Amino acid sequence: MSKAPSSAQARAQELRDIISDHNYRYYVLDDPQVPDAEYDRLFRELQQLEGEYPDLVTADSPTRRVGASGETSFEEVVHRLPMLSLDNAFSEEELRDFDRRVRERLKREEDIEYVCEPKLDGLAVSLHYESGLLIRAATRGDGYSGEDITANIRTIPSIPLKLRGTGYPDLVEVRGEVYMPKEGFEKLNRDLANRGEKTFVNPRNAAAGSLRQKNPRVTARRPLEMCAYSVAVTDESLLPDTHWDGLERVRDWGFRINPEMRKAHGVDECLQAYEELLAKRGDLPYEIDGIVFKVNRLDLQQALGFVSRAPRWAIAHKFPAQEEMTVIEDVEFQVGRTGAVTPVARLRPVFVGGVTVSNATLHNMDEIRRLDARIGDTVIVRRAGDVIPQVVRVVVEKRPPEAQEVELPAHCPVCDSDVIQIEGEAVARCSGGLYCPAQRKEAIRHYASRKAMDIEGLGDKWIDILVEAGLVKTVADLYTLTAADLMKLERMGEKSASNLVAAIDGSRNPVLWRFLYALGIREVGEATAKALASHFGQLEAIAGADEDALQTVPDVGPIVAGHIRSFFDQPHNQETIAALHQAGVRWQTESVDVSSRPLAGETWVLTGTLAEMTRDEAREKLEALGAKVAGSVSGKTSCVVAGEAAGSKLRKAESLGVRVISEAEFLAFLAEQGAG
Repeated sequence: MSKAPSSAQARAQELRDIISDHNYRYYVLDDPQVPDAEYDRLFRELQQLEGEYPDLVTADSPTRRVGASGETSFEEVVHRLPMLSLDNAFSEEELRDFDRRVRERLKREEDIEYVCEPKLDGLAVSLHYESGLLIRAATRGDGYSGEDITANIRTIPSIPLKLRGTGYPDLVEVRGEVYMPKEGFEKLNRDLANRGEKTFVNPRNAAAGSLRQKNPRVTARRPLEMCAYSVAVTDESLLPDTHWDGLERVRDWGFRINPEMRKAHGVDECLQAYEELLAKRGDLPYEIDGIVFKVNRLDLQQALGFVSRAPRWAIAHKFPAQEEMTVIEDVEFQVGRTGAVTPVARLRPVFVGGVTVSNATLHNMDEIRRLDARIGDTVIVRRAGDVIPQVVRVVVEKRPPEAQEVELPAHCPVCDSDVIQIEGEAVARCSGGLYCPAQRKEAIRHYASRKAMDIEGLGDKWIDILVEAGLVKTVADLYTLTAADLMKLERMGEKSASNLVAAIDGSRNPVLWRFLYALGIREVGEATAKALASHFGQLEAIAGADEDALQTVPDVGPIVAGHIRSFFDQPHNQETIAALHQAGVRWQTESVDVSSRPLAGETWVLTGTLAEMTRDEAREKLEALGAKVAGSVSGKTSCVVAGEAAGSKLRKAESLGVRVISEAEFLAFLAEQGAG
């Protein structure tokens, strides 16, 4: 047996120090600094060194014990039976080696029956019952002693304070995993963020932090649950013969056991269970990081026994890590179809969540500032299922001196238009909506929509085809299309081509508000477009108005005015509007004097189904008479038009004493005004 060289001795000591530090942060501070996969690699490296050079093994090596010492503010509890950890398998070969060792020790050639249990990502606890009553609960701690958390455990609804039924032993110890479901975790983090408090990195940290609250009332507000995974009694003869039946007994006593558990005969069925659970992982309401295989028969478990830190009859087959550590090599900005400018981290490639990841979203500049992420930083990246990879934390301790801060670009990386970020909004946007290639399909779709230019037949499918064929780059290009151009496209016949060209040609003379709405200016909806058209009368007047002038229009505040001004200030948008005019599009002007109209100053509401016209047609007729048409009833409502099956709006109008007329009365009124 060779003595370890000095380099191996130094590395082993370094690994012991690093792992001990990680243990302290994980078990004592509840503040892990590296993902599980990184910890597993360090641990396995030390195991391999000690296996090759046994003289490196020390009494305080992390491989000789389970975890860190229990230096906490809670009282210490010594476990009657150690809460040992499990050995891990990371591949099919390692799982088959485990099964082979089990059969060799038992001198059995036939398949072993295993119980397959999802490995919940939470905190292991031990619950002691005397005469059916919960008397003490403790954390796993270092495996030999933990912390007394009885007061906090009592707040978890899925843990019985008294065992159900009869016939249970006087002394019972149930062990399980306390965890936080995904939905509850997300809500908790939203609530913490809204209060300006520190959020949790993942559900496991949230569960651990919640169980170690000094005030049980805080724990009671946290959405914690527990699944039992084992039971121990003083008299083993009182238990069934198998682990599976023991868990069913525990369920009868009032505990939750995981519904995904199953039996497997032999290692091949274990591997099948692994693949099936891995496929379901993203859809489960809680986080899991693997599957645990346990020999089912208790007499075989006793025959197999334990090694220093783990049972020989069980193993955890770990899933591909969902969190890994890597480096941000650059940050680029992408432009979405609605103009949102999103920072994307270009990463040193890393295998996480079953795939190699080289990019991760940083969401927006607020998130970059919250993370304090910089180019050159070492970061923890998370990928769960099909979720887009994201940076969850920066490892500040590894930040190099040359790390660069990330800055929002002043101009769109696609079209060079100004990038605008309104105060109070997290998302920055490209202001070149009509021109920007990244927003091209969305801009055309909106322009052609029913409430805008109403180009019948120009749906999403044809917009995709026209853009991808290079026939349309801006909305102005629509008016240069010919039937001959369209007939060259697959599945476009002569009649369809002629109909589409005719529909486009029919949109050349829109009323001003429709054209203004069609331009897709951010926050300028149908009502705002109508208000602007009515107030200014001409597009040139709107395009030339400063923000103060724009804010004299009802419902136009400083944010909307800023969006309008930014849109018309962009040279590319000006060029596209000019190209539309060049193509023969002539938007109409409007009279700005509405004070003499019959319904000037009145607010009307439409509710129910109208038989003689659509809601949009009724709205246009009312607005032509000078009325404002609102979507809800209030004390300021002048009149409500009630069609068939009118509901809550009618009831509210009646309760407020607002005038209500039927559709017949409405039609008669329109006829009187010459608007029928």
